[in-house]
Amino acid sequence: MLEIRPNCECCDRDIAPSDAAYICTFECTWCPDCVERFPNRACPNCGGDLQRRPVRPVAALVNNPPSTTRVVSPGCLKQDTLA
Repeated sequence: MLEIRPNCECCDRDIAPSDAAYICTFECTWCPDCVERFPNRACPNCGGDLQRRPVRPVAALVNNPPSTTRVVSPGCLKQDTLA
């Protein structure tokens, strides 16, 4: 089951479970604004393909809540300015 992480790993912006977000196969999570700046729209962590994160139905969130653990890649914004 997807973790549904609560933030963008690059800019640390909050992302609600129903908001648009992008993930790779390792579930690195990114907001649409950051994804637009990534070369080839690829995950800056693994180089993998980014896809829209599925939205978990509200009723399913009751028994399967999203993660509250924030993940941040400290070098992401620095890499972005070099690209």
